[in-house]
Amino acid sequence: QVQLVESGGGLVQPGGSLRLSCAVSGSISSISSPNAMAWHRQAPGKERELVAHIIAGGSPNYATFVRGRFTISRDKAKNTVDLQMNSLKPEDTAVYYCYADYVGRIFWGQGTQVTVSS
Repeated sequence: QVQLVESGGGLVQPGGSLRLSCAVSGSISSISSPNAMAWHRQAPGKERELVAHIIAGGSPNYATFVRGRFTISRDKAKNTVDLQMNSLKPEDTAVYYCYADYVGRIFWGQGTQVTVSS
């Protein structure tokens, strides 16, 4: 089985920073690591949306609204994927979810709350 556990969420003032981390444990018998990982977020009353995505080769992609402010990174040795969030805005407030794709089989973390407020 595969489990994803997020950490690092919390309350921060506008303009501040947070670093989210997703720890991956377990594996699928035929696949030792995810083909792709991502961070998504969901605010109250809104649909879940992609924040950042990184493939096995390390190439990142970002949603337009976070480009230049957020950085996704993957540490294969520690089996984690992080999201460094800088210059946070109130509209970044949401539950952030870790996502892993094992060649079409998708796993989600439980989510971690990020609140940006003065």
